[in-house]
Amino acid sequence: QVQLVESGGGLVQAGGSLRLSCKASGTIFGFNAMSWYRQAPGKQRELVATITGVGSADYADSVKDRFTISKDNAKNTLYLEMNSLKPEDTAVYYCKFNLVTGLQGSTGDYWGQGTQVTVSS
Repeated sequence: QVQLVESGGGLVQAGGSLRLSCKASGTIFGFNAMSWYRQAPGKQRELVATITGVGSADYADSVKDRFTISKDNAKNTLYLEMNSLKPEDTAVYYCKFNLVTGLQGSTGDYWGQGTQVTVSS
């Protein structure tokens, strides 16, 4: 059984920085795309950034040039470096991994529990 545990959220002033981490544990045979999503109160969950299995990254326009997604497969960990934070970045941030969890190549999507990021003005 795979579990994702997030950390690194908190309260920060506008213009500040935070680094989120998401560590996977369990029986994992490979990593496909890994992503960060966020959900603000009263809004739908939105995709923030994605990194593919070969390391290609893509970002939502709202965070481009401010956020950086990275991963360490050896540590089963995904990161999100967030700089120049704005009050509108306030949300619960979730990680999602698409993992190879079976010897025959079966895959599945797994979500973290979410971590709160609050940016004060």
